Amino acid sequence: MSEGECATAGTTIVGSLTQAPGAARPARSAWLVDLLLLASLWGASFLFMRIGAAEFGALPTAAVRVAIAALFLLPLLFARGQWPALRQRWKPALALGILNCGLPFAFFSFALLTVNSGLAAVLNATTPMFGALVAWAFFGDRPGGSRSAGLVAGFAGVAMLAWRSAGFHSGADPTAALWAIAACLGACICYAFGASLTRKHLTGVPALATATGNQIGATLLLALPAWWLWPAHMPSLHAWLALVAVGTACTGLAYVLYFRLIESAGPARALTVTFLVPVFALFYGAVFLDEQITPWMLVCAAVIVCGVALSTGMVVLGRRRPAAATASRPPPR
Repeated sequence: MSEGECATAGTTIVGSLTQAPGAARPARSAWLVDLLLLASLWGASFLFMRIGAAEFGALPTAAVRVAIAALFLLPLLFARGQWPALRQRWKPALALGILNCGLPFAFFSFALLTVNSGLAAVLNATTPMFGALVAWAFFGDRPGGSRSAGLVAGFAGVAMLAWRSAGFHSGADPTAALWAIAACLGACICYAFGASLTRKHLTGVPALATATGNQIGATLLLALPAWWLWPAHMPSLHAWLALVAVGTACTGLAYVLYFRLIESAGPARALTVTFLVPVFALFYGAVFLDEQITPWMLVCAAVIVCGVALSTGMVVLGRRRPAAATASRPPPR
């Protein structure tokens, strides 16, 4: 896609996503399109973060990402007249930026110093499983036998990845590899809490206002640590361009899409974007970074995806789930 086509697509997406909170609920086809767009953007974010983290380091990479995203979204917020909405709910919007952006981006940037972008995206697919655990522990949504089996299967897939050290940089220290996996899973836990708390505290707030507030909150969190750990030598133009791309397209536009999905389809369905993100991330990593995709990685990814499908109730063992029940079941509160 050319730069002109990207600009046109970005304008179209922003125009469609920043609708008023009282607008009609989008049709199934509409949120499925949002889901695919979001997966392609977040899949690319692992590629760009790996490029940036290699020269900037973990915390500066995360800080530059959210700062660029905030600068990208603020003019859109004012242009759409949604600044009053953010001003009214600025405390939860900024605070949830820590869980939705600040901590997860820092964790993944740290992990990508050791793991390949495709593996990080595969581990990111455990987010809905942690969402199910959060719903059980804090919102009373107790998982049945099928969903419990999914949790076991999903975490078994993660253990399989760690055991064979599939997808790590060549020569990676085993201890560093385990810390990298822990960082990825920590990011997923943050996402799970953030999705449910966003639904609870920011329902009715326009998606653009929520996304902008989150990026500002994350920027405030990471600014001082990033300044303290800023690299002694200026990173290359290649690294800067990677962070500009991840800040604008993969964060600015993507988070508007994400919060629109939470509002229109609920947090459980919004989190299923992690099914698709590894597909795009593995493809981008193989094409642009020459990352190796091993059969073991694909097997582990399949086990994780099956676990996620079961743990979120999308697939039920032993019986076919009625379509109407699936569509109408509200997300856990």
